[in-house]
Amino acid sequence: MRIFAENGGTTLAVSDLAREAGLSRGTIYNNLEDPSSLFTSVCETIATEFRESIGTATEHMDDPAAKISASIRLCVRRVHDDTAWGRFIARYGMIEPQLGSFWAEMPAEELRRGLISGRFTFHRDQVASITATAGGATFGAMSLVLDGHRTWRQAGSDTAEIILRGIGIDRLEARDITQCELNPLPRASVFDAA
Repeated sequence: MRIFAENGGTTLAVSDLAREAGLSRGTIYNNLEDPSSLFTSVCETIATEFRESIGTATEHMDDPAAKISASIRLCVRRVHDDTAWGRFIARYGMIEPQLGSFWAEMPAEELRRGLISGRFTFHRDQVASITATAGGATFGAMSLVLDGHRTWRQAGSDTAEIILRGIGIDRLEARDITQCELNPLPRASVFDAA
């Protein structure tokens, strides 16, 4: 992940991977079935880990607004806590479907749930546009943090507040929701194994 984030591109030299891992090239070749599929594998691992960790972090939340806010804020916080992860997501999140697909899943489900319950006020056909906006705004907030222009707290809370206000949450309530303390994202087991 770190090599892809730093060097760009979707392929890497086995010698670079061996050097990073502290292993010989032969060991890499013997244990890596297809070096050209490594980028896809890294994307799958990161996407799965992110879904699992957001799910774990928000499973106790009943309010769809709180879950959407937490998803945004925790994603931005992860950039601060793990800059290699953040640089990888910032570089590939908008162009690699696996990495951006999260926004069409749990946040979209929470938007529908909030709309049905009357918690949110937007047209039902706008869910895809709202999730695309939330995802893009979150990636932008991550870049602000990575580039040192905003803290993770500022960028995450501001972005979540803007999204919540856009779906019909009152300004003061949106501020309250986006200012509550959150624990950092737990590391899911899939990431530990990678």
